[in-house]
Amino acid sequence: MADLLGYKCPCCGGKIEFNSTSQQMKCPYCDTEFDVATLQSYDDILNQQPADTGMEWENDAGSEWGPGEAEGMRVYKCQSCGGEVIADGTTAASQCPYCDAPVIMTGQLSGELKPDFIIPFKLDKEAAKKALAKHMEGKPLLPKVFKSQNHIDEIKGVYVPVWLFQADVDAQIQYKAKKVRSWSDQKYYYTETSYYSVSRAGSLAFENVPVDGSEKMDDTMMESLEPFDFSQAVGFQTAYLSGYLADKYDVDAQTSVTRANERIRQSTRNTLGNTVRGYSEFDIEQENIQLQNGETHYALYPAWLLNTSWNGKKYSFAMNGQSGKFVGNLPADKAKAVLFFLIGAVIAGVLAWFLSEDPMITAIAALAVGGIVFGILFSQLKTVVKQSAAAEYIKKDSFRLTHQQDLYLYKKTEKRPREQ
Repeated sequence: MADLLGYKCPCCGGKIEFNSTSQQMKCPYCDTEFDVATLQSYDDILNQQPADTGMEWENDAGSEWGPGEAEGMRVYKCQSCGGEVIADGTTAASQCPYCDAPVIMTGQLSGELKPDFIIPFKLDKEAAKKALAKHMEGKPLLPKVFKSQNHIDEIKGVYVPVWLFQADVDAQIQYKAKKVRSWSDQKYYYTETSYYSVSRAGSLAFENVPVDGSEKMDDTMMESLEPFDFSQAVGFQTAYLSGYLADKYDVDAQTSVTRANERIRQSTRNTLGNTVRGYSEFDIEQENIQLQNGETHYALYPAWLLNTSWNGKKYSFAMNGQSGKFVGNLPADKAKAVLFFLIGAVIAGVLAWFLSEDPMITAIAALAVGGIVFGILFSQLKTVVKQSAAAEYIKKDSFRLTHQQDLYLYKKTEKRPREQ
């Protein structure tokens, strides 16, 4: 047993020892006992996990402009935020699409990478106007005066620069999991918790995970416009810019890697986690995610941008120029919010009182339902949401589960007296 001495207890992390009486490995701190073979298997699993996560990318995005390709393209610079947009010679730009400040032409386009791909606009300005009107419908907490006083003078079609990441992923994740069973007799309530070490390994592929390459375009708003259908992307040609503005990227591909890795890592966790079933709960204990065949591309994605001001505050909206998805946070009428909270609370309180006549239960039900009603109505106003994962960019049928093991470790039973 000498090689098992010095192991850490899976329960509390204490130094584990061999107990000669029980012929088991036992933790002197929490008194949990383990079968020798089980503990050996658990330690082998942990030692098999690589220590480092490899998520490095080859950066081959974009290409140099060929002779004459950028001819006629103009660069405009915002006098407020400093951003630069590109337009062809027939498209005049007078205001920044992000902050509405004046822009001035600074010269010919030069020195930037040419995009690999572009998704052309499929929807026009009128579609964006209609989408804004629909966006404000059916939202009880929206102030009426916001709709009546909300006038947007200009809607701008902008090609937003994005970096696209694709790679094959191999992952191994180790979980701590538990199953909980409860029962009672005439004297006690019992809770039995069984603990497990669960390991999963698999492979999957990601295609064209987008990361906003514009510092002026709010990253969360751009992610809220997803997904874009890359199957409709075409090789870049300047002709597609006619009548629209194109933002110059000011966040490079290498800087964008961090965000791409966050989304790929979370989607990989979610995919493998979906194979862990039958447990009351589980948490990641250790993980390793490796990328292979990583590629980066540079593309322009279409978006309609709308800005308006109300009560001294700026409100920004955007529409996916391909799918028509519309996003933008709206203000809430505080008086209406309180009213709907009270209505929900009163209705729930009355029902709870008739069912139980318990003041405590009535109060809890009233507060809970009032909060739920408020939460649902308030969430209707907040449509700009950061994407935590990249599930929509997992290549179809690419996931393969290559290893799975569920190892029982130990169990503990707690009891508490029944109320007399």
